[in-house]
Amino acid sequence: MSDDEQDIVLSELNDEELVLQMHDDLYDGLKDEIVEGVEILLERGWTPYDILTKALVEGMRIVGIDFRDGILFVPEVLLAANSMKAGMALLKPLLVETGAPRLGRMVIGTVKGDIHDIGKNLVSMMMEGAGFEVTDLGINNAVEAYIEALAEHQPDILGMSALLTTTMPYMKVVIDTMKEQGIRDDYIVLVGGAPLNEEFGKAIGADAYCRDAAVAVETAKDFMSRKHNQLSA
Repeated sequence: MSDDEQDIVLSELNDEELVLQMHDDLYDGLKDEIVEGVEILLERGWTPYDILTKALVEGMRIVGIDFRDGILFVPEVLLAANSMKAGMALLKPLLVETGAPRLGRMVIGTVKGDIHDIGKNLVSMMMEGAGFEVTDLGINNAVEAYIEALAEHQPDILGMSALLTTTMPYMKVVIDTMKEQGIRDDYIVLVGGAPLNEEFGKAIGADAYCRDAAVAVETAKDFMSRKHNQLSA
């Protein structure tokens, strides 16, 4: 760390400079600085929603672009997402009080027989970073776990992840069960994981295959804006 950087006192920056500095700190995965930045903006009378969108979500959007373009890699993105989470921990109770708008709700989990979760965790964190409410079911989820979670949380989106070619077909079991129960069309179904591809996503009846976490966020936002347009039409 150079002397210049050590000289930055967050509380001495004006609002605009502070927000830009928070984008940088998120990018660098500096958790304590993010928490401090959130506290300063709250003291200055910023609404929790403005802090969430302008400082945190915007910062994660920049991280997402560089992740997609191969400038940042998974470890850095996880650090950024963890810093975001620390800032979110302060804002969450306040957002609930003010009933701030969320972009949407997602239930996500790795399918039965599969215990891989780095990709899924990354999607969860980046979706939260984009302003979605995420319920993460963890790994090794049987079809019942997904169906129960859909009933309980009433999300807009169901996300399923698999890293093994042997567990991939289980995604179809979940989608087929949703069809049997007549609830398939109530949800946007996004699938992802290393062995998958677009053809597979189409073949099993998912709404979209997402190559990585950045694409998952873009796809989710896209579907949500279409959904809102239909509702208002």
